[in-house]
Amino acid sequence: MDKQRISMLLKEARKRKKLTHQNVVDRSKIPITRQYYGAIERGERTPKVNVAKQIATILEIDWVIFFEDDVN
Repeated sequence: MDKQRISMLLKEARKRKKLTHQNVVDRSKIPITRQYYGAIERGERTPKVNVAKQIATILEIDWVIFFEDDVN
């Protein structure tokens, strides 16, 4: 999945749950910063698997979206 699509999905999921970047960070069980989460949401960073799983749990999305390729 391309970074722009991931960015859109993350932003939509976060807003649907009425969360800020800081809320996502505060609810995660891993030490990430608000800035790092923002970079993930903007598509500037790809999280490690454990971070992707935590974010996905909080936002109720499938964690594999961070690692899928758009290959036909």
